[in-house]
Amino acid sequence: MTLHLWLRHEPRTTERRTPVVPADARRLVDGGVTLTVEESPQRIFPLEEYEAAGCRRAPTGSWAGAPRDAVIIGLKELPDSPGELMHRHICFGHAYKRQPGAAGLLRRFAAGGGALLDLEYLVDDEGRRVAAFGFWAGYLGAALAVLQHRGRLTAPLVPTTKEELDAVLRHGARDARSTALVIGALGRSGRGAVAAFRTAGTEPTRWDLAETRDLDRPALLGHDVLVNAVLATAPVPPFLREEDLDAPARRLRTLCDVTCDVGSPFNVLPLYDRTTDWAEPVRRLREEPPLDLIAIDNLPSLLPRESSTDFSAALLPQLLAFGPGGAWGRCLDRYHQACRELGIEQRETGT
Repeated sequence: MTLHLWLRHEPRTTERRTPVVPADARRLVDGGVTLTVEESPQRIFPLEEYEAAGCRRAPTGSWAGAPRDAVIIGLKELPDSPGELMHRHICFGHAYKRQPGAAGLLRRFAAGGGALLDLEYLVDDEGRRVAAFGFWAGYLGAALAVLQHRGRLTAPLVPTTKEELDAVLRHGARDARSTALVIGALGRSGRGAVAAFRTAGTEPTRWDLAETRDLDRPALLGHDVLVNAVLATAPVPPFLREEDLDAPARRLRTLCDVTCDVGSPFNVLPLYDRTTDWAEPVRRLREEPPLDLIAIDNLPSLLPRESSTDFSAALLPQLLAFGPGGAWGRCLDRYHQACRELGIEQRETGT
């Protein structure tokens, strides 16, 4: 059966990215995939480029009425309706680590007979994610932290290009004397954060598993800027606690949590109860001495063209090989496992 992909509009007004860019849409169509693309006023690539690649056009938000065998593909959260989800959805569901609203989302899939194919759990034979925005999340997280620490971050945030962002980061780098720490420095997000700090003229301290097994909190608090790029998959002792923020020797002034695992028991920075956003990117956690938090959960959308192009290129081979086995089979198994863990009855669903 021919695969019918349905690229949906993202309801979040600050989401400019797409999981499939027009150049890769052309490769999918040439490979025999039917691709329907919804109208979207904010997607970084205009719909006309998809039509030129051989894609079908559909109204914004019309995916709920798509043929049942269509596979709906997007990035971030689904709207609250319909209450029953009958399609297979490829997206980041944020539903497998007991996040707020997770059970409700999975019950919607169970009620409609659909399935969540969560991009975070699309992995190869060795358990490595095959497509991720991590590098750009880390890059943007460190960049915003640098600009905030230098007093040069302005709100609301607006999407830009890497060239424009790098020019801002390099400006004043010669006079910068701050110290920075990246936790999770060997992962995708960590490598992106390190790259952004270097662009800004700062060589960061880099910690990963070896340094976090026996955490040196005084050393952590002795840096001016901290970027957390650790995505925990099991509960671990937090890197920072409320009492640490009041430590007399705290030098830390700017904290960026790239992971944004707020509400999850796996959160390594349980210091806040809500994320920040483009309109208000910074939250003050302490007044004296000041400590500012940046916790934006769609950072790569600030560089929508670059991040979408990289992600789409990594996802393309998986979409061309879409089927019941391999990475997609593992993805579906993880969905069923999540339903079982919550006691949700799930109809048998195949890819």
